[in-house]
Amino acid sequence: MIYFVTGATGFIGKRLVAKLLEKPATTVYFLTRDKSPERLDALHALWDDRGRAIPIVGDLLQPCLGVGKADIKKLKGKVDHFFHLAAVYDLGASAEVQMAANVVGTSNTVALAHAIEAGCVHHVSSIAAAGLFEGVFREDMFDEAENLEHPYFGSKHESEKIVRTECKRPWRVYRPGVVVGDSRSGEMDKIDGPYYFFKLIQKMRRIMPPWMPAIGLEGGRINIVPVDYVVDAMNFLAHKKGLDRRAFHLTDPHPRRVGDVLNIFARAGHAPEMTMRINAALLGFIPRGVKKSLMALTPVRRIQRAVMKDLGLPDDILQFINYPTRFDNRETEKALAGSGISVPKLEDYAWKLWDYWERRLDPDLFIDRSLKGRVAGKVVLITGGSSGIGKAAALKIAEAGAITIIVARDMEKINETLAEARERGLTIIAYSADVGDEQQCAELVAKLNAEHGGVDILVNNAGRSIRRGIETSYDRFHDFERTMQVNYFGALRLTLGVLPKMTERRSGHVINISSIGVLTNAPRFSAYVASKAALDAWTRCAASEFVDRGVEFTTINMPLVKTPMIAPTKLYDHVPTLTPDDAGDMIVDAIIHRPVRIATRLGIFGQVLHAAAPRVAQIIMNTTYRMFPDSTAAKGKADGAAPMPSADQVAFSQIMRGIHF
Repeated sequence: MIYFVTGATGFIGKRLVAKLLEKPATTVYFLTRDKSPERLDALHALWDDRGRAIPIVGDLLQPCLGVGKADIKKLKGKVDHFFHLAAVYDLGASAEVQMAANVVGTSNTVALAHAIEAGCVHHVSSIAAAGLFEGVFREDMFDEAENLEHPYFGSKHESEKIVRTECKRPWRVYRPGVVVGDSRSGEMDKIDGPYYFFKLIQKMRRIMPPWMPAIGLEGGRINIVPVDYVVDAMNFLAHKKGLDRRAFHLTDPHPRRVGDVLNIFARAGHAPEMTMRINAALLGFIPRGVKKSLMALTPVRRIQRAVMKDLGLPDDILQFINYPTRFDNRETEKALAGSGISVPKLEDYAWKLWDYWERRLDPDLFIDRSLKGRVAGKVVLITGGSSGIGKAAALKIAEAGAITIIVARDMEKINETLAEARERGLTIIAYSADVGDEQQCAELVAKLNAEHGGVDILVNNAGRSIRRGIETSYDRFHDFERTMQVNYFGALRLTLGVLPKMTERRSGHVINISSIGVLTNAPRFSAYVASKAALDAWTRCAASEFVDRGVEFTTINMPLVKTPMIAPTKLYDHVPTLTPDDAGDMIVDAIIHRPVRIATRLGIFGQVLHAAAPRVAQIIMNTTYRMFPDSTAAKGKADGAAPMPSADQVAFSQIMRGIHF
């Protein structure tokens, strides 16, 4: 038996060729752009063809597929079956690309089939050839297709029409459903169809436990079939006699609704199931003309594209949520009777598809998530970089290959940090400046622009903290002023200074070290929390303004860290705190992943509690206020030995680990 195959290097094609070669005394000629070993060696190894798979150089868009006269003469009258699989199966491809590959390519295929007098032409179409037909589409239906405006649907319909009307050789048409990976191995070659929703399901898993009910979408029925079923069915039907000039629906006779499909994959990915579903059909009452008018508005288009991009979904996917077509495949099932070939249940192999996607296809796997990948050769500025959190972060960032710049006031500490960096074989650049001073900030920004061309990543870490209750601060208004001057105005001055260069490059990242106290409203820290809250609010506003300028902002609501800043409070010597190295890792995580916010679960719980039950939250925080005493510094006394905490204080500090008392 001799075969000719187009699209043999594709996902379905290479499996079909392997299946055909299982028969002894079989030769498969396949179309390829070139015969280079780089292109073909892997295929020959996969097929283990022993010279029975023979490449024919050609081009889908050329007359007779660009096959040379000598090859046409060699093949004439010898090809028993001609399989045409080469096509574009991509909703996101342009109309021009789809029409060229699917329509022009099919016309050229038919011409070659005539030229070589092929025995039977097997055209792999798609259920898309039915368009968005309202109702049940039978295998003997074609002209009844409707709503073919989308180029993918239109091109698949036109290509099948060419075979039906122009092909003078015997022909058979196969219309697979949405083809997913192998039901036995999960293997797939690209993200398409239901795979578009895998990233969304993965994100849900990361933010919610699997037992938590979620809200999802309900829509039409989506017809999913694994690639191994499609290949086995095509191979069987192609060789069965008496089936010429017929179309076969390679579809699931029991298709699932969109909501059910999403839940099957949610279970496979250990993500929360969507128990509450919003039926997208409810939007069907809106006239199509009104929808098009709304989508013509620039703000609506921008919002939709931004949301879809963030979710990892193609812009057109929502058009097919309410998929209206059901496919009758009873004739195919009759033809397959006795072969043992049937569509497996999606829930039986969904976990294999998910596992393969998460291990091999997840787009995040192809992004360099290392710190070096993010900062190598970039200019990173860290304020307060001579000790504590800033120093720990600076050493990590310098080790990753960044041009690391630290800013601090104390030259003695700066020199100590530089010496430690040299001992590790690292290079750190340092400037002495007080970010709370307007003139010094302006001079620092000028140096950064002149000597380094600006900053790629800014970490606003320098800060001042005052632990003193309001009752003992009636005559200390200057505490609030100087805290605001460093924590808010200092960070703001530097950020405003580096933003112009960032927006000019359309690239930049500002990381602001805030506090867990902003989320929990920690008593005794009103000056500190207010200054950090002001910075948080400004950051949220700035992020909204610069989201289309390539500049990103991250707020880290840092829990209590054992640094020189908390040293005056001797009680903290006995409570659990983060180390500067731990805090430095949080900054590293912010640089790598660029989230909007990083916060501990306890901090988020505190924020939710204050929003949902503010009186309860106030009572809890007041309890901590009365339980823990002021520091000796706040009382105006000389430093003394750290007081031993009581059993209640130890228990409370363990439960509320990381919160300021």
